[in-house]
Amino acid sequence: MPAAIIGREGPLTGRRFPVGERPVTFGRSSDSSVGITSGSASRLHAEVLREAGRYVLYDRGSRNGTLVNGSRVTSHVLVSGDVITIGGEVFRFEVTDAMETITELVAPAAAEPVLRVTVSGGGPVGLGLALLLEHLLGRRVAVTVYDGRWIQDGSRVLWKTQAQGNVRRQQVVTVQSRQYLNLPEEVQERLFGADSYSEMWPAGPDSVRGFAPRNIRIAYIEDVLLELANEKSDRIRLVPANLDPAEQRAELAEDQVLAICEGGRSRTREYFTDKFGTPDTSIYSLDGRHLQDVVLGLRVKSGLTDPMSVLLTVAQNRFLLNSLRGEGFLNMRLTDAEAAEVIGVDPVRHVFEQCVASRPCLMGRNEDGDFRCATHGTLFLPALVKGSALWRRVLEGLALFGVAEEDLSAVTGFRLDMVQRPRFTARLYPPTSGTPGTYGFLLGDAANAIHFWPGRGLNSGLASAISLARSLTGAWRGRAFRDADFVRHEAAMSMLQYRHKSRAWNAMVTTDEQGGSCAIKDRIALSIEQPAPESADPEADVEADIEALMVRLRAIRERLAPRLPGLPDDTVLRDHLRTLKGETVRTLLASGVWDTLTVGGEEVDIDLFYRQTPPPASAARAPEPHLRG
Repeated sequence: MPAAIIGREGPLTGRRFPVGERPVTFGRSSDSSVGITSGSASRLHAEVLREAGRYVLYDRGSRNGTLVNGSRVTSHVLVSGDVITIGGEVFRFEVTDAMETITELVAPAAAEPVLRVTVSGGGPVGLGLALLLEHLLGRRVAVTVYDGRWIQDGSRVLWKTQAQGNVRRQQVVTVQSRQYLNLPEEVQERLFGADSYSEMWPAGPDSVRGFAPRNIRIAYIEDVLLELANEKSDRIRLVPANLDPAEQRAELAEDQVLAICEGGRSRTREYFTDKFGTPDTSIYSLDGRHLQDVVLGLRVKSGLTDPMSVLLTVAQNRFLLNSLRGEGFLNMRLTDAEAAEVIGVDPVRHVFEQCVASRPCLMGRNEDGDFRCATHGTLFLPALVKGSALWRRVLEGLALFGVAEEDLSAVTGFRLDMVQRPRFTARLYPPTSGTPGTYGFLLGDAANAIHFWPGRGLNSGLASAISLARSLTGAWRGRAFRDADFVRHEAAMSMLQYRHKSRAWNAMVTTDEQGGSCAIKDRIALSIEQPAPESADPEADVEADIEALMVRLRAIRERLAPRLPGLPDDTVLRDHLRTLKGETVRTLLASGVWDTLTVGGEEVDIDLFYRQTPPPASAARAPEPHLRG
């Protein structure tokens, strides 16, 4: 009689895997018959063999074991109805009866329906979604990804170069293990090769199964994911052009899914505003003003050790260094007055341009030592103006992180704010006699543009892609989707919005002396605008400020020491701070500590939304302590 393994709980719910003469393998390996995405599964976890007319399940030395009907087994003769649990996913072994067997023999095999998905935006989130769907659904999915930053080169699609109008993002991002362990193993292996990443930050609540956060350059992530997508051209089609939802309406209506991953300024999202609803800005406002931070991004090479860079970053809210072996971006939070100075000047036409802050453009240092925008031909004005207060403060930021002025190679700008979105899932086109019905999904920055200070954008985007891939895999039956198919995904997206934006808000706002809320940038501005009090001994006042900062640094070091070896001692820290100007130390104090006590805590665990039954209480692990300032 025909036998089959049928998904009961988890991403493969409803999937049927026939068991015949050939072994059926379970595991995380890409060539497994039954692919298990959970990191608690082994590459070859278990397999079912037909032996002497019986079906026998063997555990193949897996780390976390194989359960049959709730009991751990090394081998087990399967009978119809047995429940198999592997890596948190549940399957049922079934043997069909004689009538079903006859029906299967007589009826012609129907072709498996293919889920058609369009992805608008080929950054890490869009490509990550495409690769997840290909991994989970195999030949049952066809994905088309659009991105205007690509160019066709023979049979492959590549990223455009700067000369072709595409300024690649060289920022270093911190990817949490909660996210990267949920990516296909093939993706993990390609991303985390030798020398491609560092582990600069200690483990925290987002660190699972003992894996630390990893710093990696975002352009490298984009290169690897695009390379992998090129290799899967039978299921992933790459289109080097921007999606036009108006012109391509008929084409979109032929697909079941449109995933909008273009970024915070998504034109496709704006085209469908009536479907997703109008975002609310009031929740992220102070005194009726929508709060916005402007950040100056400085591409640098730091001479400090990673532990010292972490300690100095966490101790204040003016600068953040995220780097890979010292090379990365030093991000500087600006006051409103400083932000007004972030402009370029055209040396030929003698006009000012906002390109560095509004596009944003990257201004690289040229042979004359000036910072020039290759796209618009403008020069960075603050670096040209002798005596520029902003540029003096930039140089102080470099000194704080051990960066020589010649090791500042480029500047750019970011304008960052947040809005509250009413929904992330919407039916764009209803099903008709000739079309399947199209659902749209906001993912990544198109869904939740996250303030960069806690470094949440990429992690939130990957989490949203993982959630949608699991929802689509579990719900796809070849029929039109329903709103109910995406309840879990919508809940996960709402939780991501709440958690990550609350973290971001804590990185933008602090408490003033009266106990009210105020913007951190305004605290910084006040420290700059208010002159230092008259004193008979200014040097003693600077030493007092240094000692106040040392108290803060010691408390942070005490908390970090168990998880971050190599932290500097008091002498090294004090000597380093004495290289700074007194007004710089005063501003660092006024900016406040990075509020990691609030930022740490419970995280959004996407697995919770796709787990049918909660784990036993004994298996639950308490959240690990996070960085605390």
